[in-house]
Amino acid sequence: MDVHKDHTRFMYSVNPATGERLAEYAIHSEAECDARLAGAAKAFARWSREPVATRLAVLARAGALLRDRRERLAKLATIEMGKTLAASEAEVDKCAWACEHFAAHAASMLQPVKIQTGAKDSHVRHDPLGVLLAIMPWNFPYWQAFRAAVPALAAGNTAALKHASNVCGCALAMEELWRDAGLPDGGFTVLLVPGGARASALAAHPAVAAVTLTGSEPAGMAAAEVAGRSLKKIVLELGGSDPFIVLADADVAAAAKQAAAARVINNGQSCIAAKRFIVVEAVADAFEHAFAAALDALRMGDPLERDTDVGPLARADLVDDLDRQVRESVAAGAKRVLGGRRLERPGYFYVPTLLTGVGPGMPAFDEETFGPLAAVTRARNTEHALELANRSRFGLGASVWTADLQVSLEVARSLEVGNVFVNTAVRSDPRLPFGGVKHSGHGRELGSWGLHEFVNVKTVWVE
Repeated sequence: MDVHKDHTRFMYSVNPATGERLAEYAIHSEAECDARLAGAAKAFARWSREPVATRLAVLARAGALLRDRRERLAKLATIEMGKTLAASEAEVDKCAWACEHFAAHAASMLQPVKIQTGAKDSHVRHDPLGVLLAIMPWNFPYWQAFRAAVPALAAGNTAALKHASNVCGCALAMEELWRDAGLPDGGFTVLLVPGGARASALAAHPAVAAVTLTGSEPAGMAAAEVAGRSLKKIVLELGGSDPFIVLADADVAAAAKQAAAARVINNGQSCIAAKRFIVVEAVADAFEHAFAAALDALRMGDPLERDTDVGPLARADLVDDLDRQVRESVAAGAKRVLGGRRLERPGYFYVPTLLTGVGPGMPAFDEETFGPLAAVTRARNTEHALELANRSRFGLGASVWTADLQVSLEVARSLEVGNVFVNTAVRSDPRLPFGGVKHSGHGRELGSWGLHEFVNVKTVWVE
């Protein structure tokens, strides 16, 4: 047998810009996963008893190591999943920021809260739960893992990472970094397991106390089902079809420029990338013209080259699915203004694409589009724009463009999403809670809200 073709024993990383295989990684057996999870539980027994200051010093060292290893880590992410080198560098910087933020502020988040009850003493503690299983995707190979692990580690939990199969190199680099930062052996351990049934089954492992998953709806449902049967807490951050709403009084030029950047962030492969551009009729012509010009000016090419704006998609099947969504939407009545084709070169490239005249019932409106496909839908007025924005099974983020503060606040209140950004693009921030509603998942990451997702909120009463 040629083991290089045996996908039951090995996982492979492939350079999306060339289609060339980079490395192979032996899949961990069930026995190896058992041993690693046992090691994570053993590490928890030690780590959870460390003073908070000791734990946070490790977070601070991890942040410093991220900055020291920035160049190497960024290049690894670029060649494993195709994001531009500048985007990879920014991702490493953001992970360092998260480490530094929680190192500075987690102690106050974990302080016992005194409650006046008439007892001699009554307070609420925030104690760690145990081993957190993190099932993470490939699109932000460092950030997704760090934003889940950093607050959990600060609280005294340990982490087991089941990463996407195509970014094993990034996963192992993070394991090494946390070990070098001073986590006890097993404090951050990687499980080299393919996706699907084996990944979701890990949630039932007796060593796992809680689960966090970022990924697709089917993956989230499968993991949630296992976690539910095992009575384990789970946080889910799933897909998104974020509306980018341009109202009649918006700065159209600024909105169009930001719209292009918000659509092709991470080569268009982001849950919070703007995907449905809902524009009030009064400014739709001007917006579409400016938007098309901004998208057309983007340079697609080798993600390691500094002047590249858009790199490849991460896998060949993602190109196939995006192309299907474009073709079916055009067949249903959408107009193709730009792109709508693969780039004729090695690798998994799809030209930035603009469709107008998109509406409900078309894949570009109803489905999550993971790639550089922008879909413009015209609305009669603000109320109609809001109705269209909420006409989605997803509810992750939304961007609203208007000069009227009061209107923006009213729209923000009515949007069925977890994150609303006005006159700027949606993004995550270590200081703020991040997550969605509806089929975009439940629970929150980041901020004190994310830290408190995976703690035992313990009442203590002294009579």
